[in-house]
Amino acid sequence: MNDTLEVTDLRVTFRGGLVAADGVSLRVAPEETLAVVGESGSGKTTVARCVVGLQRPDSGTLTFDGQPLGPVGRRPPELQRAIQMVFQDPRSSLNPRMPVADLIGEAWRTHPAAAPPGDRTEALHRLLADVGLDADVTGRRAGDLSGGQCQRVSIARALAVGPRLLVCDEAVSALDVSVQAQILRLLVDLRRTHRLALLFITHDLGVVHQIADRVAVMRGGAVVEEGPAGEVLGAPRHEYTQALLDAALDLGVDE
Repeated sequence: MNDTLEVTDLRVTFRGGLVAADGVSLRVAPEETLAVVGESGSGKTTVARCVVGLQRPDSGTLTFDGQPLGPVGRRPPELQRAIQMVFQDPRSSLNPRMPVADLIGEAWRTHPAAAPPGDRTEALHRLLADVGLDADVTGRRAGDLSGGQCQRVSIARALAVGPRLLVCDEAVSALDVSVQAQILRLLVDLRRTHRLALLFITHDLGVVHQIADRVAVMRGGAVVEEGPAGEVLGAPRHEYTQALLDAALDLGVDE
């Protein structure tokens, strides 16, 4: 499979005439990480929500492996499994009353074709080990876990159905700085071991160089610059990108 995400001329307008995506075109190749950066309100999360099917665009096309991507409820099961999302706030994305075993088991119940054969307990423990969690968390409720542990569980739940593209929407911004670094390293490792592509949404240029192959910079719903991460961060062509870099330096961020 080619497993390439193609977003072409994506347009989204919200009530009141707010343009959230204005002709956005992006491409994410297999096993590649594209970071989409920009300030709050730039439209980057809207693009991510369109990719996973949670937001219906006004116009434009989205395809994965050559297949059109419609709303999540209208996608064939294999496409639903192929593209998974990790949300910003791991605590709000997990039911705090459910134990970890049930949270991940729910993914297998929803997508039985992705459920492991044989002993699911062993499969669950292997999956938790992949995200750096001990087997003893299986019986703990999400509400009793730390933010970093919750995000690892969220990632494990996404991985449970065998995705080929992981959409990370500000996936480390709600975490402490030290935990951010751990989760970023985890995502880099998982991309290699699970052969994943990543669409990484962030406002923080300080994390981009740690994870991205390419960078797309958004402003006012449009992509104003795109290219290899080293070029965009090292020699930006657009004044807005330079302003973001300058702001990061003012905050003491090593981009």
